[in-house]
Amino acid sequence: MPREFSRSQRLGTQILRTLSELLRFEIKDPRLQSISLTSVELTRDLRVARIYFSLLNPDDSPEPAIEGLDRASGFLRSKLSSAINIRHTPELRFIHDDSAAVSAKISKLIDSALQADRRR
Repeated sequence: MPREFSRSQRLGTQILRTLSELLRFEIKDPRLQSISLTSVELTRDLRVARIYFSLLNPDDSPEPAIEGLDRASGFLRSKLSSAINIRHTPELRFIHDDSAAVSAKISKLIDSALQADRRR
C-alpha cells in the first residue's frame, strides 16, 4: 500500500511546526515578532529547506524580517537538529511569501468593481 505523504512532506510539516514554536517562544528579535511561517519545501536530498513566511501586516517591508531570519538561522538550525532526529539537518533558506498581500489587493479590486456595478 503506497504512502499518502512522501518523507519530504512529513519532514517539512515537522520542520514547520518546530520552527514556528522556536520563533514564538525562543527568539527575542523584535524584527521576527510579526511573521508567520506558511510552508516548507525540501529538496529531494533533504539538504535544503525553503521556508516561506508572511508578515502579519502585509504593507510592511520584508527586508528587516529577512535579515533577522538570516541572522537567527544558525540558532534555529541547531535547535532543529536537536528536536528532529535526522542524519543531516537541512540548510534553512527563508523566502518572503507575499500571497496575503496579493490576495488583499485582488479582494480590494473585486470590491471596487462590485461597487462600480452597483452605482450603474
